Parts: sequence; C-alpha cells; structure tokens
Amino acid sequence: MTRVACIGEAMIELSMDGDRALVGVAGDTLNTAVYLRRSAPSVEVTYVTCLGDDPFSDRIFDFIAEQGIGTSGITRLPGASPGLYAINTIQAERSFTYWRSASAARQLFADGKFDRLAGYDALYISGISLAILPHPVRLALLDWLRNASVQVIYDSNYRPRLWEDAATAKTITRAFWDRADIALPSIDDEMALFGETAGTVASRFARHTGKGALKRGKLGPLSIGETVTQSYPSASNVVDTTAAGDSFNGAYLGALLTGRSQAQSLLAGHKMAARVVQHRGAIIPAQNV
Repeated sequence: MTRVACIGEAMIELSMDGDRALVGVAGDTLNTAVYLRRSAPSVEVTYVTCLGDDPFSDRIFDFIAEQGIGTSGITRLPGASPGLYAINTIQAERSFTYWRSASAARQLFADGKFDRLAGYDALYISGISLAILPHPVRLALLDWLRNASVQVIYDSNYRPRLWEDAATAKTITRAFWDRADIALPSIDDEMALFGETAGTVASRFARHTGKGALKRGKLGPLSIGETVTQSYPSASNVVDTTAAGDSFNGAYLGALLTGRSQAQSLLAGHKMAARVVQHRGAIIPAQNV
C-alpha cells in the first residue's frame, strides 16, 4: 500500500453566505488529502500538523479522522489553537480574511526533528506549508528532504502575505521545485511570484525533470514530464473556485499513485476541480465526488 503524508495547516473555515457563516474545516494541503483519499481509497493518507487542545482543534481532529485520513502525524499542543479564515465570494471569485498568526501549525517541526516523516512513500507539501514556518525550519526541512529517499510532491500555492518577503519566497520555491519529483504549480501563482509571462512559466516547467501538471483553471492542465494532448470539459456552473487547485491535486495524485496513465490522471484532476467549483466551500459532500 502506498503511504502519503500531507503536511501543512488545517483551519476552521467560515464560508460567508450573505449574513450567515457556514463553519467547516479546510486548509490547502488538507483539502488535497481529502480529495486524494476519496479518489484513491487504497492509498493510505496521513495528515501532519500541530493543533491545540481547544474545542475547535477537537473539531478539526475529528473531521480529519472522519475523512479516513490518518491522525498519527498530528501533534496536540497544550494552550494552542488553530487558525481561522473567512471566505467572501463575489461572482465565483474569492476573497479571504485570515486569523492565523498564532496558529498551532506554526510550531510544526519546532524541535528540528523530521523523523516522523520517515517511512512514507511520498510527502505532499505546499508553499503555504512552508510560508508559516520559521525560515531556519524551512531550511532544515529542505536539507532533510535532499537526503531522504522519499518522493516529494510540491505545489507552490503562493500567498504573498504569509512570506516575510518575495525574495525569500522565490528562493525557497526554487529549491523545492528542484527537489520535487511531482510538480503541481498553478500558472497564476508562478506568474505572480516570479514576474513571468504564462509562456515563460510553461517553458520553465517543460524543462522540469520530474512529472506533474501546470494548472491553468478552465483551460485545463499542461502536462509536465510527458507530452499529453487532450481536451478538458468546462464546468457548467461555477459557483465558488475555492479549492479548485487543491482538489485537482488530490484527484490527479489519486489516479497517478494507483497506476493510471498521465493522461488519465490529468483528466481525473480536471474533472474533480470542475465538480468542486460548482459547490460552495473547499470540501464538497462526498456523494458529489
């Protein structure tokens, strides 16, 4: 059985619907973990993070367990609490407000030990996972990964406000693209971070030595590492683009890690994202998958 650890921050999500707020649980790498598990039940998925000991941390922990995702990688910190964010959606486009500066997940790997990551076949990490960590911890994790015999899956998922500056974000992102065996960039994030055109981003990832997908929204993904020519269906009614990229990642990985072809995996990821954007919130009901 393939064992995958998804690393990052799980938060309380408030999805605004007029004056009402729907309370859920989400976070970029957690979203991917959920869709990976739903897409490939034979893959063992574990979530690695830190939570507090408050009721909202309990809610997150229970949600992760209910999704069939392993909780052995979760550290509970006395007196700590999780981050929270609110989504406002206008004509299917999102704006976010965050309360996460004291999130327990910021203390992940604070002891400088990464042994808990040993034994997995693959590790899924995002730019958000890295942005919330102190810089020395990022560097130590990168150093550990360079010497570890494990498949690294990376999505830059660039959020400027989480990084201390753009130069640091560029340095760390370049280093993780160099280490990534499976690259899952979004074209908008890469253009924003590196100041490149869409064509330049595509050319850069055409030279990537691993495999993966360059996500381009409704245009469909560009294959990384293998030439794939196929069409991708559009979503019929886009309601909320939250977790479009995360859900693509989960379904793509679910197909790829269970032996499906690159073309099949790309199509699986795109179809999942097209379903997700027709619902509100990051994680849609399981029966809609």
